[in-house]
Amino acid sequence: MAKFLIVEARFYDHLNDMLIEGATDALKAAGHEHEVLTVPGALEIPGAISLAIDSDLYDGFVAIGVVIRGETYHFEIVAGESARGIMALTMDGAAIGNGIITVENEEQALARADKTRKNKGGEAAQAAIAMYELGLKFSN
Repeated sequence: MAKFLIVEARFYDHLNDMLIEGATDALKAAGHEHEVLTVPGALEIPGAISLAIDSDLYDGFVAIGVVIRGETYHFEIVAGESARGIMALTMDGAAIGNGIITVENEEQALARADKTRKNKGGEAAQAAIAMYELGLKFSN
């Protein structure tokens, strides 16, 4: 059994709740423990994961957030930089599943967050588990 940290950018409560439910269901189904940590926004997720990696308290991480396109360029910065930060951590060997959904509107977000539809929270947790298991394979 491994311990995972779900790091969520709590901006759209109802959507985050759906994503977290999918992620926690997947982690529990695989027999793993989890905790949830809330950060202000998607840009803070990689930094929080980096701090948690240094603590050695967790075996893997699930990033959860929702970024909906608005009227400004801010969407591209948040979507791109949060993904870049997470990718940098994975390239250093962290087991992370990226469940930050980036969409045009709330209907697209609902479709992706709902665990009975696209279940992106569950998929992110499954990716984190797969990367954790791959890390175990290569460390032996």
